[in-house]
Amino acid sequence: MKTIDEMLHLDLLTAEQHVDISAWIAQSASPEEILQMPAPLWQALERASKVMGIDEDLLRPPSFDADSLALG
Repeated sequence: MKTIDEMLHLDLLTAEQHVDISAWIAQSASPEEILQMPAPLWQALERASKVMGIDEDLLRPPSFDADSLALG
């Protein structure tokens, strides 16, 4: 839901789309039910995701410099 909130904040979703998408996700009991979201809502999410570069983030190889992080 945090990503959807960010999409709203960046004006990538309208307030109505945000409410509708959030409600759909909240009432869905499974990922399969989420995938049944109406096409106009999916299209809005896809456009916003593209602008935010979410797909590129998910496809980026993992960073192997994690040993440089301070773990405490």
